[in-house]
Amino acid sequence: MTRPAMTGQERTAWLFTGPVLAIILAVLVLPVTLALALSLTDYSIYALADWDNVKFVGLGNFAELLRTALFWRALANTALFAVLGVPMAIGASLGAALLLHDATVRWKPLWRVALFVPYVTSVVATAVVWRFLLNTRFGLINYALGWLGLPPADWLGDPHASIPAILLFVTWKIFGYNMIVFTAALSAVPQDLMEAARLDGASRWGRFRHVTLPAIGPTLLLASVMSVAGFLQIFAEPYVMTLGGPAQSTVTVLYFMFDEGFKWWNLGQASAVAMILFVLILAITFVETRIGKRNAWL
Repeated sequence: MTRPAMTGQERTAWLFTGPVLAIILAVLVLPVTLALALSLTDYSIYALADWDNVKFVGLGNFAELLRTALFWRALANTALFAVLGVPMAIGASLGAALLLHDATVRWKPLWRVALFVPYVTSVVATAVVWRFLLNTRFGLINYALGWLGLPPADWLGDPHASIPAILLFVTWKIFGYNMIVFTAALSAVPQDLMEAARLDGASRWGRFRHVTLPAIGPTLLLASVMSVAGFLQIFAEPYVMTLGGPAQSTVTVLYFMFDEGFKWWNLGQASAVAMILFVLILAITFVETRIGKRNAWL
């Protein structure tokens, strides 16, 4: 059976989508495929000089990771960052969006720009600034605690305080993006439904729970998926602020992968870590999407 010739509309569609698909193939599919291939070898610094030094090890890198205590510590730290950070980031973003959506708030454009600016600034530069703010001896945060009569905290030197300190910084850094997304979603909430709920005597919380939340449900799902993926890929913040310390309390999976690949030059094992993280993010995204679609309010 002969395939019918493409119409002019189909050719136009391929003309516009072809370059985009080629870029996706070059920057996403090809690197992931190469990383998968490297994860099945013992590729190291010796292979850079001679490819004959590369040996196929199959799942050996993955088995070695399962026997590495630091990998499990990094995985636990990353999970803690995600479990604590995602609700903080989404809660702060949605709260700020609701406040800026209030008709009584003045200078809304100024507030939106001010809250969005941290998201577009350099993470390394802002991390350095926050490292000074959290300094035990002369940091402004401990100075404020002293002014309130509270003792200073060793924010970046205490294993129990380092993760909350970094979470505070990351939440401040990224919540502006979701705030803008939530602001757009709130603007699309049907006002006739809000007015009908108000006339029926619904409280502010009732209107939010039964009108606003169902309307922004898809946006909330998108924000949660993006936030989980972001927190699972935390690297620059602990690298700049704590170097993975104290006592390896802020070593993340991406930090562990960086050390394996570019400190110890175990590029095969680093690729195995990347594949595990890739599968983990993919699985969590799939579960979140399924749960979100089954929820009645989404």
